[in-house]
Amino acid sequence: MHLHAVSLLVPDYDAGIAFYVTKLGFDLVTDIRLSETKRWVLVGPPGGQTNLLLAKADGADQSAAVGNQTGGRVGFFLHSDDFAADHKRLVAAGVMFEEEPRHETYGHVAVFRDPFGNRWDLLQLT
Repeated sequence: MHLHAVSLLVPDYDAGIAFYVTKLGFDLVTDIRLSETKRWVLVGPPGGQTNLLLAKADGADQSAAVGNQTGGRVGFFLHSDDFAADHKRLVAAGVMFEEEPRHETYGHVAVFRDPFGNRWDLLQLT
């Protein structure tokens, strides 16, 4: 078994695709229309096993949770095999980092936010 997908609330499917595919470089794995308002949209890092299921917020409670699904903590961890090159590429693509890269005992890390407010670590483990 492996973790196939994690649901991530977004305000709009196409906005989610624009960020994760265009800026982060994820693959658009699946985009299937389920109804007039619902789609099955999976995006994921090239070569990865785990995807994000982009779920368009439906209603006030879900809309209020967009960008804060983990209570303000870093909730997503994007592993890199070449931290410096990936950090440079993401900055050039317009990804907004909260901090300069730093070294921790577990590796290199820098926190960024997606345009919806979710906090991510770009990290290379040592």
